[in-house]
Amino acid sequence: MAEPIKIEVFKLKTAGEITLALSDPETKLDTGSGAALSAAVAASLLCRAAAMSDKENERVDYISRNAVIVRNYMIHLIDEDVKGRAPLKRALKEGDERKIEAARHPAISISSEIVNMMSQTIEMAKELSALCPKEAMHYLGECVEIALGAMKAARIYIVNMADQCSDDTFRFINRRENEIMIEKFSALAEEVFAAVEAAI
Repeated sequence: MAEPIKIEVFKLKTAGEITLALSDPETKLDTGSGAALSAAVAASLLCRAAAMSDKENERVDYISRNAVIVRNYMIHLIDEDVKGRAPLKRALKEGDERKIEAARHPAISISSEIVNMMSQTIEMAKELSALCPKEAMHYLGECVEIALGAMKAARIYIVNMADQCSDDTFRFINRRENEIMIEKFSALAEEVFAAVEAAI
């Protein structure tokens, strides 16, 4: 009788278990999972700032609801990153260059999604900075700092993975698109930090 397949669900593990697994090169976890965990923390801080703001305000309510969605989505992506990289792990074991090249695309998909969703989180934090009470402003600064960190970590992984691909266009697009995103949202983050510094 065949051994039953053991499926680990990392999103159900403690932060201690996830970070311990992430520190082990033999684990299934990689940068995308770690960045997703950080991104979930960023979204949680946005949730907290929104919860301390005027719930009767339509935009605050919108940000609050969407921050919860982002937080839950980022937790979900901890395991989705493992799934996205599975074809690459198999292809590397087999040594089939054609399969390896094809598998690089899904292997960076979750990291790309983290860059995208954290850019939206920073945008929501910027909007909330004009609606947030003074005592909650520091959470916005913390949210944006962690969101930007998750974006930058994911970008490094994407660029490193793309650099191993033989497709020049794939390498260029992944490098340049992510450079532009980091530049744009670093500038927006500075606006949030300025608002936070003025409030605290």
